[in-house]
Amino acid sequence: MSHKAPVHNDYAYQLALTAAHCADDRQGADIVILALEGLTVLTDYFVIITGFSRAQVRAIARHIEEQVLAKFSRQPLRTSGELEANWIVQDFGEVIVHIMQAKEREFYALESFWGHAPKFILTKSA
Repeated sequence: MSHKAPVHNDYAYQLALTAAHCADDRQGADIVILALEGLTVLTDYFVIITGFSRAQVRAIARHIEEQVLAKFSRQPLRTSGELEANWIVQDFGEVIVHIMQAKEREFYALESFWGHAPKFILTKSA
């Protein structure tokens, strides 16, 4: 099975990239985009982010929501986990964002579960 690389003008990819950059703006760590198109009917992309406190996880989620609304006129279809803020999930339909504290990210290991999906890692530019 071959996987289509994301096209940089692809709407869903751009939305995922926006979420990843927003997480970077709020000092999120280990930011990964998984391309799931053709692997599941759930979504086209997962964006997975580590935050190191409840406050940071909430700040990342808020920033993503604000920027996606500003750039794409979209709000999440569903958001869960805001109260405890150990793992906030924002479902934008074709993109699902997972903002997790390190303990939850290690325990649930989404990247391992979806290990066959093409992975794109956001790196800091020099």
